[in-house]
Amino acid sequence: MQTAAWVTRPGPFMERARRRYGDTFTIRIASEGTWILMSDPEAVRQIFTGDPAKLHAGEANVVLRPILGPNSVLLLDDAPHLAQRKLLLPPFHGERMKRYGELMTQIAEAEVASWPAGEPMTLMPRMQRLTLEIILRAVFGLREGARLERMRELLAHMMDWTTRPSRFVAMATFGPARVERMGLFKRAMQPVDDLLLEEIRLRREDPALEEREDILSMLLLAQHEDGSPMSDQELRDELLTLLVAGHETTATSLSWAVERLLRHPGAWERLRSGDEAFLDATVKETLRLRPVLPLVARMLVEPMEIGGWSLPAGVTVAPCIYLMHRRADVYPDPYAFRPERFLETPAGTYTWIPFGGGIRRCLGASFALFEMSAVLRVLAARSELRPARPEGERVRRRAIMLTPHRQTEVVAAPALA
Repeated sequence: MQTAAWVTRPGPFMERARRRYGDTFTIRIASEGTWILMSDPEAVRQIFTGDPAKLHAGEANVVLRPILGPNSVLLLDDAPHLAQRKLLLPPFHGERMKRYGELMTQIAEAEVASWPAGEPMTLMPRMQRLTLEIILRAVFGLREGARLERMRELLAHMMDWTTRPSRFVAMATFGPARVERMGLFKRAMQPVDDLLLEEIRLRREDPALEEREDILSMLLLAQHEDGSPMSDQELRDELLTLLVAGHETTATSLSWAVERLLRHPGAWERLRSGDEAFLDATVKETLRLRPVLPLVARMLVEPMEIGGWSLPAGVTVAPCIYLMHRRADVYPDPYAFRPERFLETPAGTYTWIPFGGGIRRCLGASFALFEMSAVLRVLAARSELRPARPEGERVRRRAIMLTPHRQTEVVAAPALA
């Protein structure tokens, strides 16, 4: 019953449990074992600042292994995790990341210009198309042509196939080891694997590799501490990680931002005025009220005391993003969409946690925030939107993500020049 509730209505399930049991409670999800959800800021601080050798995020994320592969930074712990994170971090910070701003703006403007005027459309598939294009160009460095089109087609198909509710139920029920052995799953993943490995091979042979600025080229030039390059399989796993973690998640957050803004005309108009501080606050408030992931997880390698509870080895402690962001003592009127709250009070390290925290905080957090701001800036300046229906959209699960249940239905006026 807990598995069914978690899969179908995770938000109401978590809120009922907190009302009944408080900030810390246990749930049991099919093959996942025992999870202890925590939404007390002090307990979350202890988890995020605790010894990573005792709090394994990689083991807790094992359900993602069939898609991401064993070398993914999300599935590694201890020294291997630190080594891989060190290789992946540079492209996502500082000037290197900001160089992608013009690219993001151009792709967003082309997307807005393609929208049909005066008729209802679902925004989320269009945001998925937009963020996939950004990933393909920024991460893979691909330009127009047959290779880009083939990559678009296969990656979009893979994401659609793996995020269907039936696939998520199978992964949660059977566990990663059994899923990996399923012929149906292997057949779905093989074309993507072949294409990624071919792209890696071609890029290794590119005489201009050292002059390129895309993330794949940077990773090909990166070296482990012993001087060795990343293997093809390592690159394949990290590329899929960047795609899965940085494509659908950002598209979902952008869809939620528009869905909330259009039902708060004052906020939408203020955003359209070009207020950059309010733009940043809007991004933060969207990620607070509508986090894409409900929680992050750490598996205890040995017994620990967290939040006043003595916990055994083998359980998974889960800072609950969804419940933390709905604490009335941290966020007054927590169910209201109020971007200005982040103009009044900065986001807290352990109370605003859409990207997790500590040494395992999402590598692409800065990239995602930068991308959301770039795209929303274009939408505010270049589009005239209204909601297709007056009522807001409920939260619906799509694989591990929490998405708008009607995928953000809007009506667009002709694109602005």
